[in-house]
Amino acid sequence: MSVDVSQYVLPNDTGICLLDCKLAFNNLTDKEKRYAHYISQAAWHGGLIVLVQTSPESPGIYLLLQKLFRAQPVASLQEKATACGLTEEDFKAFLIYAAAIYSNMGNYKSFGDTKIIPNFPKEKFQSLVKASAAYASDSAGIQKLWDSVGEVMYSLEKKLQQLGLGGNGITTYFSGNCDIPDAKLAQTFMDDKEISPYNTRLFKTCPADTGKPSYEIRLASGVNTAGKDIEGGEDVTKVLGDHEFQGTTFKVTRGDYSKLMKMVAENLQKAQEYAANENQVNMLGNYIKSFQCGSIPAHKNGSRYWIRDTTPIVETYIGFIESYRDPFGVRGEFEGFVAMVNKEMSTKFGALVAKATDLLPLLPWPADYEKDKFLRPDFTSLDVLTFAGSGIPAGINIPNYDDIRQDEGFKNVSLGNVLSAGYKDTKITFLSESDAELFKKWKLPSFEVQVGLHELLGHGSGKLFIKKEDGKLNFDPKKVKHTETGGEITSWYGAKETWDSKFCELASTYEECRAECVGIYLCGSEDVLRIFGHEGDTASDVMYVNWLNMVRAGLLGLEFYSPQTKTWRQAHMQGRYVILRVLLEAGGDLVTIKRTTGEDGKPDILISLDRSKIQSVGVPAIGKFLTKLQVYKSTADYTSGKKMYDCYSAVNDDSDPQFLSLRDVVLSRKQPRKMFVQCNTEIKDGTLSLKDYEASPAGLVQSFVDRFQGTTTDDILQELWDKDRVYF
Repeated sequence: MSVDVSQYVLPNDTGICLLDCKLAFNNLTDKEKRYAHYISQAAWHGGLIVLVQTSPESPGIYLLLQKLFRAQPVASLQEKATACGLTEEDFKAFLIYAAAIYSNMGNYKSFGDTKIIPNFPKEKFQSLVKASAAYASDSAGIQKLWDSVGEVMYSLEKKLQQLGLGGNGITTYFSGNCDIPDAKLAQTFMDDKEISPYNTRLFKTCPADTGKPSYEIRLASGVNTAGKDIEGGEDVTKVLGDHEFQGTTFKVTRGDYSKLMKMVAENLQKAQEYAANENQVNMLGNYIKSFQCGSIPAHKNGSRYWIRDTTPIVETYIGFIESYRDPFGVRGEFEGFVAMVNKEMSTKFGALVAKATDLLPLLPWPADYEKDKFLRPDFTSLDVLTFAGSGIPAGINIPNYDDIRQDEGFKNVSLGNVLSAGYKDTKITFLSESDAELFKKWKLPSFEVQVGLHELLGHGSGKLFIKKEDGKLNFDPKKVKHTETGGEITSWYGAKETWDSKFCELASTYEECRAECVGIYLCGSEDVLRIFGHEGDTASDVMYVNWLNMVRAGLLGLEFYSPQTKTWRQAHMQGRYVILRVLLEAGGDLVTIKRTTGEDGKPDILISLDRSKIQSVGVPAIGKFLTKLQVYKSTADYTSGKKMYDCYSAVNDDSDPQFLSLRDVVLSRKQPRKMFVQCNTEIKDGTLSLKDYEASPAGLVQSFVDRFQGTTTDDILQELWDKDRVYF
């Protein structure tokens, strides 16, 4: 079966947006600017870890690009490219590819997990490399880099087409010889030893003489296994070393990414000097301890102080956070952000928080399935200065530690300049002309409402039923009934179990779907819409466009399904497709999907939503489905949850509208996601300043050249890359 190369390249007209934060940054005091600067430095250096977490070749590709661009300006490199036969379009394709590597921190899409290959011939790429100033000054070194990555950079061998585990794709969270049974065994071991998987990777070795596999669990830390420990890191030292478990040897080590982790900790130490209060000092102190010794409990303690640091002028978070790209769904990708508060929009989110206790009872599940007490979170709209990692979301609900979220609280943030810059459709597909006009007008306002509800009352709602270490249940088994069976509750989480460890690969998409359902379920509330300034016909339009956006997104989600492996590659888009399936199942012609022919004469799709039936058909259907999602989550019923979710996630042609066939039409009309150029901060002669860049591929490239000017990080990445290559 031939590979459709167009699905793995980015077109030359891919949008590039500047994350403008100049006004917000300039309003900071010098002390606040320095606090933001040093945490940004920590985030950027930690963000390089994502290269090592993505694919075996990502560090090498990044190193090649950095050396090419550091050696000469883009304009000069283009002159060399032209002289050796590259056309203007070829060079644009080269810059777009470079921008994509920097934006995704690797050669796989952060949103969709498919490989990114250059959109011009390999021979021309090689010619450009050999014509460069970098090659002229170090031909042996650059040639060695090219020889290491040139072939795999373009390869679309089946296993390399997407991220995954075993035969389903490539990952560097696991050595290349691992598969799902290895992941499950390691998770059982880590649960038994109370080792959080968030900052770990798994490597399997099979000695030729015995053939018996053994495993190394690497913890990320500045200190290596033999190094002197940090005070308070006893939770790590007690598990280091060899363990026999179920007839298998596990060795727990630390020091993964050690030199980068040290740089993160060093910059956080500098930031401490400019902290605004004791909560920030203690937060950073615990993060430093975590990153130095590899302790997730220390990071959890830092997160506790972070929650208490309400309404800061400069908001931050950093660590191994989201598990979307671990094929097993439990290991965190490194990310760090620094942002300034947008006071106007934050006021609206604050009003939503104040109304939360009135809105939570409107959710469809019984009160027994809701948290015993709603812990009012901080909810702010932020203008991002720095977001280091593989991609930038529109909103975040953190921390991801279940016990803290349930018993102590959480925070919500909406990233305002990300929304305004990156969430405007250049072309609106699959809608009627009248719907497209409404969509264009109200998409951003409706999305702000959805983000608010999704983060605050989606991720912030619902109770987990837990049997604690003392044997006591955190619910009354005599009172609480199962909504689907009518009987008693027969399953719950053990003291050592978490949502992620119980639902593993299903956890992320299931939870995103649940939060999206909460958003559309509540977005018709007049109180909610009034908070965001929408009343009357405007409020009706905003609510309608939010639902319309959801059903269209469900259709667009087909891009992120892989028929060959029958797997989904993006948690949010799978969740939106599931919601579309639920609404189609509701019947009554609430949602209709028709095959059409576009103005270009090619196959097209028209998706329609009957706004008169949203309240009568749509809301009850989502309410019923949402109740099941919550009940299976509350009761730790992975089997029932997976059975239901897999059913709605199925993509086939067994019945209308034949989604598998529709996928071809969706792919033919897909649009690339925008990439963001971020500003840099720098200190020269004691003065701190902000440097911005043009919204172009060249501007994005230059921002990374300026960000990592020396060769220190190059040497560290080379060392990490060399160490890992034997496993892949």
